[in-house]
Amino acid sequence: MSYDLTDIAGIGKATADKMKAAGIDSIAKLANVNPDELIKLKIKGVGAATAKKYITNAKKLYQEIGAQEEPKSKVKVISKVKPELEPKSKPKPKPKSKTKASNIKELIKKQAECNIGLVGHVDHGKTTLVKTLTGDWTDRHSEEQERGISIKLGYSNATILYCPNCDEYITYYLAEKSREKGQPRYLCPQCKEQLEFRRNISFVDAPGHEILMATMLSGASLMDGACLLIAADERCPQPQTREHLEALHIAGIKNIIIIQNKIDAVSREQALENYQQIKEFIKGTIAENAPIIPISAVFGANIDLIIRAFEEIIPSPKLPEGEFQFLIARSFDINRPGKEISDLKGGVIGGSVLKGMIKIGDQIEIRPGLRVKDEYIPLKSTVVSISQGSNLLDNAKPGGLIGLGTNLDPALTKGDHLIGNLVGKPDTLPEILHEIEFKVNLLDRVIGSEQMLRVHSLKHNEKLLLVVGTEKTGGTVTKILKDSVIIKLNPPICPAEDFIFAISRIINRRYRLIGYGETVDNN
Repeated sequence: MSYDLTDIAGIGKATADKMKAAGIDSIAKLANVNPDELIKLKIKGVGAATAKKYITNAKKLYQEIGAQEEPKSKVKVISKVKPELEPKSKPKPKPKSKTKASNIKELIKKQAECNIGLVGHVDHGKTTLVKTLTGDWTDRHSEEQERGISIKLGYSNATILYCPNCDEYITYYLAEKSREKGQPRYLCPQCKEQLEFRRNISFVDAPGHEILMATMLSGASLMDGACLLIAADERCPQPQTREHLEALHIAGIKNIIIIQNKIDAVSREQALENYQQIKEFIKGTIAENAPIIPISAVFGANIDLIIRAFEEIIPSPKLPEGEFQFLIARSFDINRPGKEISDLKGGVIGGSVLKGMIKIGDQIEIRPGLRVKDEYIPLKSTVVSISQGSNLLDNAKPGGLIGLGTNLDPALTKGDHLIGNLVGKPDTLPEILHEIEFKVNLLDRVIGSEQMLRVHSLKHNEKLLLVVGTEKTGGTVTKILKDSVIIKLNPPICPAEDFIFAISRIINRRYRLIGYGETVDNN
C-alpha cells in the first residue's frame, strides 16, 4: 500500500481527486508545485494560505520518507520524524514573525477596514457567534435581554491575527482568552510564536425577527460582506432565512459565507440532511458558490474556519473618494441621569463613513435634520471626538463603524432619534426629498411569509414601507407611469447617491419585502 495525497494533513478525497485530475497525482509532485498553480485550479476552499499549507505539508511528508519511491505501508503524517527516515539535511526553520508586540498594540487601535454583517432567521445564533469571536454581547438593551432577541442593530469590533508557523487565523479576543496568566500577549496558542496583525473588522449584528425586517435592511446598507447563519436543528429555509438572503441581493452584497450553526444539537445524519437542504436553497442565488461552514457557536467548534473565510472571501473594500458623507445608524445621549449641567457632553451619532474623511474640529451638517411643525430643518454641529469601540481616533475614513461626538443637544440624539439621517460637510449634501420617482423591480413571490404568495403590482394610493440606507420612511403611490412610479414620502429623506430602495407592503398584518426601486434621473 502506498502514500496518497489524502495522507497530507488537511487534504480530503474531493480535493485530492481534483489535484489528480490536473496532473498533481503524487506527494512528490505536490511538494514541488508552485502555490499559484494550485490556486489556478479553483478548488473550493483553497486560497493562497491553504495552498501554501498543503505544499508545506507535502514537503514535510516527502522528507520524512527520505525522498524514496513509496513506503511499504500507508501511514498518516506524524509529528516526529522517525530516525531511519530522517533526511540528511534538516529543513530550515520558518522565519519568526517580524511583527513586534508593540506594533500590534498600536495597530489594534487603528480604524477597522471592513464591515461584516451577520444575518439570518431569529434565534439561529448571530449574537452568540459575535460573542464567541469578540467577547461582546451585542444585545445591550434591557428589552433585548428580557425578550432574548436582537431588536436594534448590534455592533462589535475584532482584530484578526495570523500565525505563519501554524498557518492559522485567530481573533485578538480568542488569543487573549487562551493566554495563561503571566504569558506575553500576541502569541499563538499552539506554537507560542509571535502572531502577525492582519486587519481590524467590524461586525453588524442584524435582528432576525420578522417584525424587525426594516432594521435588518438598514443594517445591510452598511455591510461589505455577510455571514448567513442557518441553524442545523431547523428545516432550511426558515421564512427570514429566505428574506435576509434576498435583502443581501438587493443591497448588492456578493461576498457571502454560509454558516451552518448548532451542529452540536443534532446527529451527524441530521446535519448532513440540513446541509443538503441548504445546498438546494441557495441554488440559483447570489450565495450559490458560497462556502458552507458547520460550526457550534456555543462550543467554539470550527471558529478558526470562519476567521479564515473572513480573510479569503470578504476583502476590505477600496476607499471611495469624494466629499465626506456619513450614514447614521444609531444616535445616543451618553450622559447619565443626575449629571451636572456643566459636565454634560453633546450627543453622539454612530454609523459608517460612505466616502471622504472627517477629523476632529470639522463642521458638519445633518439632513433631513429636526422636524419643526411640518418642515425639516438641517442641523449643524462640530465633531468633538471620533471613536471606534474603545479606540479614540483623530480622523475617520470609510471602513468599520464609527462614533462621532458632537456638540449637539443630547436630547436631539437620544433614543436613536437621528437614525437614517445623512451627515456631510455644510452645503455639500443632496436635497431633502418629499417625493421620489423610481423604477420598480417586483419579486415573483412574497419573501418572508410562511406561504409563497405571488407579488401583485403596485396600486394607486397604496401605502408602502421604504428603506434606503439606514432610513425607514412611509410612501404613498401617487402616480403610476409606464416605466416608473412616483411616491410621496412621509417623513422626507436625504438619501446618498446610488442607493437602492427596499419596498415592503402589508401582507397578513406584517410588512413583507416585495421588491426594490432604482431612482430615475430625469435630468
